[in-house]
Amino acid sequence: MTAYDGIELAKRPANFQPLSPVSMLKRTAQVYPDRTALVHGRIRRSWAEVGERCRRLASALEGRGVGKGDTVAVLAPNIPEAFECAFAVPMLGAVLNANNTRLDAATIAYILEHGEAKALLVDTELSEKAMAAVAEYGRDILVVDIEDSEGPGGERIGSVTYDAMLAEGDPHFQSRLPDDEWDALALNYTSGTTGRPKGVVYSHRGAFTNAVNNVITWSIPRHPVYLWTLPLFHCNGWCFPWTITLLGGTNVFLRAPRAGAIFDAFADHGVTHLCGAPIIMSLIAGAGPDERRDFSQKIEMMTAAAPPPASVIESIEALGINVTHVYGLTETYGPAVVCAWQKEWDDLSAEERARRKARQGVAYELEEDVTVLDPDTGKPVPRDGRTSGEIAFRGNIVMKGYLKQEETTDTAFRDGWFWSGDIAVQHPDGYVEIRDRAKDIIISGGENISSIEVENALYTHPAVAHAAVVAMPDEKWGEVPCAFVELAEGASATEDELLEHARAGLAGFQRPKKIVFGELPKTSTGKILKTELRKRV
Repeated sequence: MTAYDGIELAKRPANFQPLSPVSMLKRTAQVYPDRTALVHGRIRRSWAEVGERCRRLASALEGRGVGKGDTVAVLAPNIPEAFECAFAVPMLGAVLNANNTRLDAATIAYILEHGEAKALLVDTELSEKAMAAVAEYGRDILVVDIEDSEGPGGERIGSVTYDAMLAEGDPHFQSRLPDDEWDALALNYTSGTTGRPKGVVYSHRGAFTNAVNNVITWSIPRHPVYLWTLPLFHCNGWCFPWTITLLGGTNVFLRAPRAGAIFDAFADHGVTHLCGAPIIMSLIAGAGPDERRDFSQKIEMMTAAAPPPASVIESIEALGINVTHVYGLTETYGPAVVCAWQKEWDDLSAEERARRKARQGVAYELEEDVTVLDPDTGKPVPRDGRTSGEIAFRGNIVMKGYLKQEETTDTAFRDGWFWSGDIAVQHPDGYVEIRDRAKDIIISGGENISSIEVENALYTHPAVAHAAVVAMPDEKWGEVPCAFVELAEGASATEDELLEHARAGLAGFQRPKKIVFGELPKTSTGKILKTELRKRV
């Protein structure tokens, strides 16, 4: 017996509130109402204005039948409206589904169907693709047109515009915390080895935790100026919409990242932080003299996906931009592993510092644990930097599970861990370093590409007998798909012909950048030896 046995100390409204990033907007709008919340071309809005716009949108969506647990899909580039949805949708208990703008209409239609979307908010630049997806979806859905004054415009396809929705909404709408912090907040889709995207469900608790995690892991001071080069649809912008709001920072938006626009933001707006895949680093490092501008502030950049080349890291740091390398998955709310810097590494050569920074690293402060396990025994591999195993996660920034895929969820969660499918080694200091991807996912410019999906597209050509796709290193994109093709006996086909054939079934970023013809290496049972093909590239 202890002093606490038998004593009922109940949860009460005064001592327990569900954790939710929704709370962050309320506080910041009250404490820093006049501080600049966002910059987008000629647009400037304060935190008070952003708070009111989010409440209006939440109210208008509810007025049009969107309620707790309903899915609200968004198809938009990095614009203020997409940012506002990160608060307005969960504010009324609905679930935000931010879609990759580079997906084709058929995949978007599948996502709308699988997630049972009740509403779709779409930037008019993407209206043609959205219209095709909605037609294929075939269900009744509220379509809202976002008309960005800084964008190229496009056809309206919805029944109402975003601005009209705001006019309908109540500026005094009372945002609601979830009944349970385990309630779903967001639905994000990730590529799988079958080519069908899987719906990853986030909770309010997990999103809150990783938003705070970002502050700790990156040591972000109050009022940062954050440049949106990372897509908002990537794991809800790695939870940074909520992080920057928590700190009363300023969001600087770019519809599309371009070297000149990035340097303009550095110089004109005093950007202090940005995130992005190695392609963004290459964009900055490769900027021409006419695109570059001087800036005086120190800038922090967080990068993920394929490890950036050491030469790119060196070039970026020479500009006064400090690089932090992180790793994670859609299933971990974005980054959950960081290459935590050790002071003694400061004295290493530039090349060795870059090599250290290319390692994936150790668990985020608010992630319970990250390790490398033997897939057969479930036990940790030796920390020798040589023995391979599978990266496994445990903690509050691991997804709830895959929507409508109970068996797949159970397979991913076993022995008390979430198994990532990524093969890695663990060094003596505990730092994880990826060696391969068990699921053959290619990460190109931050986009996940299923090698099997690309192979399937090639197999539909009658001349193709065997096809295998592997990642090929690329200075700009980190890695790109390279296809190895064995033609059927007596058949002929050119590289251009196969690439044109693949165009019909794949998005641009998914298409192979090179096709190599010849007999494929196989095992005695006929399985293609991708390990041999990886050596060739």
